[in-house]
Amino acid sequence: MKKTILAALAVVFSLTSQAQTLEKMQWFNEPESYTINGGTLEMDVPGQTDYWRIAHYGFTVDDGPFLYNTYGGEFEAKIKVSGDYKVRFDQAGLMIRLDHENYVKCGIEFVDGKYNVSTVVTHHTSDWSVIKLDKPIPYLWLKAVRRLDAIELFYSFDDKEYTMMRTLWMQDNCPLQVGPVAACPDGQGFKARFSDFKVTHLPDQRRVEWLKNNQ
Repeated sequence: MKKTILAALAVVFSLTSQAQTLEKMQWFNEPESYTINGGTLEMDVPGQTDYWRIAHYGFTVDDGPFLYNTYGGEFEAKIKVSGDYKVRFDQAGLMIRLDHENYVKCGIEFVDGKYNVSTVVTHHTSDWSVIKLDKPIPYLWLKAVRRLDAIELFYSFDDKEYTMMRTLWMQDNCPLQVGPVAACPDGQGFKARFSDFKVTHLPDQRRVEWLKNNQ
């Protein structure tokens, strides 16, 4: 019995990490024009698209292009993002989504001629937070860590040093859709690029604790 539990613990603590095959992922609001080549997605983001619910503006939209896989349990997701941003609110980044009323999107958003690290959290209604950057950047790394009922969001300019930008609640014990997202609320469209999308499964904390206590 003890050997069985120890073996189970070894499986729990082992991490599986691999780049995701973009061609096998699913589209929500598939754009008319995009290419997937060598682990890089480039899309023509359609104009007049966004994700937002009710708050402040009084409208709800749910029509930006989103390429995703579905993941259960606890995980770490990373992606590299860049774009040819043109007009106010052009944006590209990472989305984690339960359904149309519960999701978070984060990434670069172009506001008043400035690059911003942007996060929108939606639980029935949306909120928005931004970190203004001093200058344009060629790309941004994003990382999301799901632990139990929380998601921690980080950004990096070099995939080495990460800065936390947000912690939020998200229902645990349920699968979530994860992947690249973009939107162009005010303009007629722009090009966005995504690469190095990777999801690493993490040990389930409740299971690890139970196994430790029941050796």
